[in-house]
Amino acid sequence: MKFEPLNIEGAYKITPRKMGDNRGAFARVYCAEEFSERGLNTNWVQMNTSINAAKGTVRGLHFQRPPYAEIKLVRCVRGRVLDVFLDLRKGAASFGQVCSVLLDSDALETVYIPAGCAHGFQTLTDDVEMHYCHSEPYKPEYEGAVNISDPALAIDWPLSISSISERDQNHPLFATIEPITL
Repeated sequence: MKFEPLNIEGAYKITPRKMGDNRGAFARVYCAEEFSERGLNTNWVQMNTSINAAKGTVRGLHFQRPPYAEIKLVRCVRGRVLDVFLDLRKGAASFGQVCSVLLDSDALETVYIPAGCAHGFQTLTDDVEMHYCHSEPYKPEYEGAVNISDPALAIDWPLSISSISERDQNHPLFATIEPITL
């Protein structure tokens, strides 16, 4: 597996070595030993799936506050997305920075997002399925979010937004979010 550091401190795009033959393809998309060697989380306590019908759908930017701040390992298992996350960690060198990563199910890539980051994505194809591994269980009372349209973030969504929940449209702006202390 190739671990590519991203502009958010502690974040990686992970690309497996895909091997193919007349039967199809094979790739190892997770290895606790390789993650551990890099000091990355290997304990995933919850896994979620998100299914999205139409391209242009946006979800996010969601996060959990301590003590349930979560590390995420995100993979697009069907279709293509622009995966986006924002560093909310107080004192981090990358605090306030946004990172965007293209995830394509054909390439089997994942993105490792450190605790203290808000996360979202936009579907670039119809019929997208996302798979998330979480280091902490979901606790609604610790949930937070940042508005995906905040001009201060200048997120360059590649498509016009075709679908977004009312809730996600009305999240607070970044400037009003208290930085996360881990």
